Amino acid sequence: MTAAAPALDGVFREHERALWGLCYRMTGSAADADDLVQDTFARAMESPPPRTDIPWRPWLVRVAMNLSRDLLRRRKRRGYVGPWLPSPIETPADAEPPSWELVGDEGTSTAGRYDLLESVSFAFLLALEALTPQKRAVLLLRDVFDYTVRETAAALDLGEANVKTTLHRARREMAAYDATRRVPTAELQATTRRSLEALLFHLSNRDTAALEALLAADARGLSDGGGEFQAALAPLRGPRKIIKFYTTIAADRGLPVRLDIRLLNGLPAFVCEMATAGEREAKRFVIRCDLGADGRVAAVHSILASRKLTAVRF
Repeated sequence: MTAAAPALDGVFREHERALWGLCYRMTGSAADADDLVQDTFARAMESPPPRTDIPWRPWLVRVAMNLSRDLLRRRKRRGYVGPWLPSPIETPADAEPPSWELVGDEGTSTAGRYDLLESVSFAFLLALEALTPQKRAVLLLRDVFDYTVRETAAALDLGEANVKTTLHRARREMAAYDATRRVPTAELQATTRRSLEALLFHLSNRDTAALEALLAADARGLSDGGGEFQAALAPLRGPRKIIKFYTTIAADRGLPVRLDIRLLNGLPAFVCEMATAGEREAKRFVIRCDLGADGRVAAVHSILASRKLTAVRF
């Protein structure tokens, strides 16, 4: 082992969690974040920065952001089978949010436009998915991690004027999210849990009237099977289609033999396991929902793809 290896191991341990939080937000994928962090430290082993006597974090962030943007561009070129949903990650109430305070060099705490827990919510990550990789990177560094314009420019190899212009455009594209944003407070968590439990109860009883009352008129259902498992290949729009889809599944497959409610991405979600699974049927999956301003269920999400569930304990 070279003399540099122990030092790099210490660097890895010091920065791994913060870089993972950054890469997860960039990609919306826990598995991709794992790979990107490993790739970042592989680069550090193969081609370390010219100076290793100064803090490593700016260099590591620059590498991780470049790798993340490259991955996002490849993902957009490849396309995706069916609706894309983020990977669920566990965010227990007694633990830090999965950002681990990746702040700019000139700051001591995050005080951005979006707080740390909100920035891993499904609603926020889905809004980010509509941005270009560069807009996403600038928005995260400036509005989540509270980087200065200068720090953001250095991390992304951009001019400061470009950072300002890109941020302005990214914020404009986030306007629809901002207009309906719901920060995952304890009150929202409790309300969401009650709605999830009601959703499952009414589905098990096939109570169509109760389900229609629970769902918003413009509710959407999204299922992410990633091409691996059977799932709705297009968004389900409106209560009737959502109810028919889930009641048909419940009638065919029955209810899960294991059903846990956990805080995932800031809000309660069902972690489910079926007794058996046929060909192209998911044995394990996550079901979650988002509520609208009126308290009714505005979105129902099913995450089935195995690669999307790497950060969830079963």
